[in-house]
Amino acid sequence: MKAESASGIPTPDGGDEAAYLAALAKAQQRNWPNHLTRAPIYPLGEQSLGDYLRQRAKLHPEKPAVLFYGATLSFKELDTLSENFAALLKSHGVSQGDRVAIFLQNCPQFLIAFYGILKAGAVYVPVNPMFKEAELEHELAVSKAKVILALDTFHDMVENVRGRSSLTTVLTTSLRDMLPTAPVGLVPDVVLAPKRDCAGSIDLLSALQQSAARAAHPAIDMDATAALNFTGGTTGLPKACVHTQRHMLYTAATGGPLCFELSDDDVIICFVPLFWIAGEGIGMIMPIVFGSTLVLQTRWDPQAFIEAVERHRATHVFFMVDSAFEILAHPAAQRADMTSLKHAKTASFVKKIDASVRERWRALTGGSLHEVSWGMTETHTYDAFVSGFQDDDFDLNQQAIFVGLPVPGTEFKICDFETGALIPFGNPGELCVRSPSLTQEYVDETGTPHNALRNGWFHTGDVGQISEEGYVHFLGRRKEMIKVRGMSVFPAEIEALLGRHPQIAASAVVPRPDAEKGEVPVAFIQLASGVEATERDFVVWCQSRMASYKIPEFRFVPALPMTATGKVRKVEIIEKYIDS
Repeated sequence: MKAESASGIPTPDGGDEAAYLAALAKAQQRNWPNHLTRAPIYPLGEQSLGDYLRQRAKLHPEKPAVLFYGATLSFKELDTLSENFAALLKSHGVSQGDRVAIFLQNCPQFLIAFYGILKAGAVYVPVNPMFKEAELEHELAVSKAKVILALDTFHDMVENVRGRSSLTTVLTTSLRDMLPTAPVGLVPDVVLAPKRDCAGSIDLLSALQQSAARAAHPAIDMDATAALNFTGGTTGLPKACVHTQRHMLYTAATGGPLCFELSDDDVIICFVPLFWIAGEGIGMIMPIVFGSTLVLQTRWDPQAFIEAVERHRATHVFFMVDSAFEILAHPAAQRADMTSLKHAKTASFVKKIDASVRERWRALTGGSLHEVSWGMTETHTYDAFVSGFQDDDFDLNQQAIFVGLPVPGTEFKICDFETGALIPFGNPGELCVRSPSLTQEYVDETGTPHNALRNGWFHTGDVGQISEEGYVHFLGRRKEMIKVRGMSVFPAEIEALLGRHPQIAASAVVPRPDAEKGEVPVAFIQLASGVEATERDFVVWCQSRMASYKIPEFRFVPALPMTATGKVRKVEIIEKYIDS
């Protein structure tokens, strides 16, 4: 598509915010992909997610809602079991506003509990299944959860912290509890593991069978606290972001049609963790709002994924670019029919898409491969979309990192970090956002809320840039910005460029103090399998692709340290390597 700029519209210079936003809105509307909606889509109206599930169960009672290694959970069954879970919570003293934690890996019980919590008017608290005892204790202290549903393998950890928490009830379940007698496909060993005895806890499925759902449903306030989603930062203790059901529904109403292009004919395959804010959206909320079928996998396995796509004729997936590389290199992909997979949406924390990778993916599936969105836990994610910008690799040819246009109702601006003054189009500054799904506050260990906004805007701490065409670009964290002889170097930009090198499997750029230059960028790179190369090889490659002051030093590492959500732990790299 051909982009049109805001030429002729005065570029604000730190003053009139209304004029700034109006200029952006006009440019963005001119450059909006013609085939995509310009307004949120609420397929069944603006109502609670529990009511969405109830209506889906009435419209298509026998349609599969969740497929799990041969197990099928219909919309009617999911609705009934979640009603039973809501009743179970009530029988254990859970009232509206009480917090209920879910400490599970991906399994159907996760969705049963999620919708049961929301139907009860309680507050959903997802717990990272990779947590250790101290991290679990912190999250329970912040959330003040009364009930926790945990995997049987996590039961001992829960019992160890139970006495130092607000927990009154512990429910447990096993990953194999909902498997059929003869599971289908490549089932992970962790799912097939024998069920453990969990003394002192209540077995979930047994309790659900004994719990009769009440006919009366509590009135749901769409603007009441419905979830405490914890940030997944690379340093410091996670903070709890307050979200509502209105936030959740808006995420689906905008992200569903724009970021994922969903309909009720679609089959979504999901292995990204459901506790993760992105997994919550694509794995639990959007399938119900749009009536799509979810193929749920507990963990990533390229061959299991390939076989599941072919078996279920999956149409959509959201995954890391790293997973796309593994699929393209896997022998099973060449034998399988993956032509149903029309929409592959990615996040590129480490590896990056380039034109050749996209073409290889198109040859394999016939579908598209591109970034899905920019988002944060604070905004309930999926705030900008890149769909519709793939013609002639328009998105790949823009300044890194191109994140497209804001979804309807969401606005971005670029401000000076110190003064908050607006920065003219085309210049870097702090990326600020406001949207209908934006958290209003954080909650700390004392239960005290803290305002997260400044005059209605969330100041992200990220460096961004908005072009005159209205396109949003993410340049990285401000604290990661490197000053080379006073010139700004953004690690994310260098990483995006290095991601296009065929011999680089992954990269992370950090600063090194330098007496002459102030700082210099250092690229820690993981070479592709079987590759042998020298620093000089990459320096020469960079010389034709970036300004000389941006060219990094290169250091080779066997692997980059990662967080549970797929981000590089740069602090760990600096502590471990930068002085070596």
